[in-house]
Amino acid sequence: MRNTGPEDDSYIGYMLSDVARLIRTIFDRRVRDIGLTRAQWLVLTRVYRRPGVSQTELAEMLEIDRASAGRMIDRMERNGWVERRPDRTDRRINRLHLTDEARKVHAAMWAIAESTVDDALSPLSATEREQYAELTAKVKGRLQNLAGAVP
Repeated sequence: MRNTGPEDDSYIGYMLSDVARLIRTIFDRRVRDIGLTRAQWLVLTRVYRRPGVSQTELAEMLEIDRASAGRMIDRMERNGWVERRPDRTDRRINRLHLTDEARKVHAAMWAIAESTVDDALSPLSATEREQYAELTAKVKGRLQNLAGAVP
């Protein structure tokens, strides 16, 4: 690996950060056309992937405090996108679930996400895309291990 310094834009750390930021920026712009903010699409994605997540767990996933998560969930509940259901074993906990309307919005959002990634990866061949995905998964796994997270 070649030696790079903090002023070198080709440093892998800068490139990883820039790629993630640029994909989010482009995706944000595209989902804004269907009326979603970044906070909303993040909540929709997390609750879609983890139906029944608690407000506390959602706050941890979003790396925000519980009060901020609560306000966001309140707004999304008023808009008819998220519903709170009581936990079966602990009445102090509400479990979050997407409404049918939110699932429709998520489907539209997912189509935009796929086209954004396809556009980003368009300079790569099918083989390069596969290699990129495999290498990225290895790095992600290592980082999850270092962070003590369960993959």
